[in-house]
Amino acid sequence: MPDPSRTLKVAIPKGSLQDPTIELLAKAGYEVYVSSRGLRPSSNDPELDLYLIRAQEIGRYLGQGFIDCGITGYDWAYENDVELVDLAELPYSRATTRPTRWVLVVPEDSPIRKPEDLQGKRIATEGVGITQRYLKERGIQADVEFSWGATEVKVPDLVDAIVDVTETGDSIRANRLRIVDTLLTSFPHFYANPTAAADPWKKEKMDRIALLLKAALCARGKVGLKMNFPSARLPDLLEKLPSLRRPTISQLSEEGWVAVETVIDEIVVRDIIPELKRLGAEGIIEYPLNKIVP
Repeated sequence: MPDPSRTLKVAIPKGSLQDPTIELLAKAGYEVYVSSRGLRPSSNDPELDLYLIRAQEIGRYLGQGFIDCGITGYDWAYENDVELVDLAELPYSRATTRPTRWVLVVPEDSPIRKPEDLQGKRIATEGVGITQRYLKERGIQADVEFSWGATEVKVPDLVDAIVDVTETGDSIRANRLRIVDTLLTSFPHFYANPTAAADPWKKEKMDRIALLLKAALCARGKVGLKMNFPSARLPDLLEKLPSLRRPTISQLSEEGWVAVETVIDEIVVRDIIPELKRLGAEGIIEYPLNKIVP
């Protein structure tokens, strides 16, 4: 049985962030196994005690000390208004690599053109705390009600405006709505509760996880490239292909040839490989990357 003092309770967001988070953890070296109905996943690290919890609730459970650390959006940590230790920002999201935005939205033909026009109006949102703090900072008095979902259908018949979350804005445009202002932008973060962060073993464990998560994100969209290249044409390689400005170059046993290895953006590989071949490269190998530690 695992030693409780050597076990880290980790929350993984359940819902739209679940799959991309589990994929990121796998890239970082932590394979997570989730059953179809289970909320207590297992992993290849016996020191991790995993929980699947809605992202909206993770910050609260961290703040109350029930969980040592977890991944949730900055927006939900802000919503819960709890004291947490921010171990790392993790720039990924459920659909794109763009941050989530909390936006103030009204119908296209609404007379509301600026935040101050909300004075005395009704607003529906899942992020009640986010919205109330936004209004308070601007001295605006408005009624804010909690929305359980399908918030976009509530304007204009039930409320004057909504505050909703978006990445691309496609759903907002499709529903003939208009963004008045952005309240908050948010990526997931890796947070710890202060008590766990004060424990030396847990803090070291969490720092290692944070390092590997950031390394996995750093490798996103990049590949490794290696090849053999004529020494005499190396200046041409560096001049023609600026993305290879800092490759690793090693002397080969065969005189006049070097081994070149570098990391490049995957999207440019299709253009670079033919150019490398034209310059005289041989044995070109492209390989995937899981982690890049700066």
